[in-house]
Amino acid sequence: MGERIRIQTPDGEFSAYVARPKAEKAPAVIVIQEIFGVNQVMRDITDGLAAQGYLAVCPDLFWRIEPDIDITDQSEAEWKRAFELFNAFDTDLGVKDIQATIKAARADRQANGKVGAVGFCLGGKLAYLTATRTDADAAVSYYGVGIETLTAEAEKLTRPLLMHIAEEDAFVPKEAQAIIQQALKDHPQIEIQTYPGRDHAFARVGGEHYHEADAKLAGGRTLQFFQRTIG
Repeated sequence: MGERIRIQTPDGEFSAYVARPKAEKAPAVIVIQEIFGVNQVMRDITDGLAAQGYLAVCPDLFWRIEPDIDITDQSEAEWKRAFELFNAFDTDLGVKDIQATIKAARADRQANGKVGAVGFCLGGKLAYLTATRTDADAAVSYYGVGIETLTAEAEKLTRPLLMHIAEEDAFVPKEAQAIIQQALKDHPQIEIQTYPGRDHAFARVGGEHYHEADAKLAGGRTLQFFQRTIG
């Protein structure tokens, strides 16, 4: 269903997976990867957004480390590699690459100018920073890791952000969740949804903590949010 495009930056170029809607013109959504690269899970999410009427673009944000990473969460060796990539990843450069992706999406022949973003895990953190540092029109963060150290960034946030937080997230402990909630709950642009009993990556199909009902609940909330904010 999808295709590959190349996105230019001052530091070089990288690939992105693109899934196109049937409409001639549509809002775009940038899909921000987990620590496993642009793998089948991310491509399926991208395809799913296209089926909902969005021009969906999933950039290869690990390209500066190694281009075209495509691994799963199904083996110990892949988990080890994923954490190596996570530790080598430069968050600030990643956000700049997301901004380059937003620019490319807006210039696409099918784009109507509106651009949202949705990210998972590492991508959840990056979605939060996309909301605070880029010109995206809206963003959705799924179980972002490390946001508790970045709450001051919300002062720069002027466009809508939806956050999905798993209450039993092993990578975002209760103390971190409390910091996030306290700092962000009264922000006029931020909506926070929490999921009791859910662990990290509860929306990752095929993952250890996948929970179909809450994944569908969060997915429905995400689509309603995008319909409200970018059309």
